[in-house]
Amino acid sequence: MNMKQRGVTVWFTGFSGAGKTTITNALVEELKNQQFDIEVLDGDIIRENLTKDLGFSKEDRDTNIRRIGFVAQLLTRHGVIVLVPVISPYRALREEMRKKIGDFVEVFVNAPLAVCEDRDVKGLYKKARAGEIKQFTGIDDPYEPPLNPDIECRTDKEDVAECVAKVMNKLQELGYIA
Repeated sequence: MNMKQRGVTVWFTGFSGAGKTTITNALVEELKNQQFDIEVLDGDIIRENLTKDLGFSKEDRDTNIRRIGFVAQLLTRHGVIVLVPVISPYRALREEMRKKIGDFVEVFVNAPLAVCEDRDVKGLYKKARAGEIKQFTGIDDPYEPPLNPDIECRTDKEDVAECVAKVMNKLQELGYIA
């Protein structure tokens, strides 16, 4: 383990298409270049491998977030920088994860819904608007933006490098990385 780091969970929240995974991937490169121990708990990959049994009801979304949070807590406790790009639409659950994990930095990846729909790399918004996908966050299911995120990345106005710099600066400021 790199002795210049402390374990922390960096939780990226925002609409589908806001840029959570894009920022995470760029951050991974930056952190790896500096030889930090990191792990990514990507929402899509977790859904494929760890929470395949869950749907998208509020209860299932809560269970999904709690499972991700449990894994993040274990890794954080063992000195790993954990990057968690997941929509996590409910404020109360994000706060629950903050309390449970402790070393927690919330990043609000903020892009207007219209921008996310324009990006729609997976075609999910189009399917949700057509009624093919139910309970889609931002369309027919709510998203509760953070009231006081540790970091806000406005991906409609800031590029990836600016967002990565914000996260790196905050991790340094809070003493998680030297």
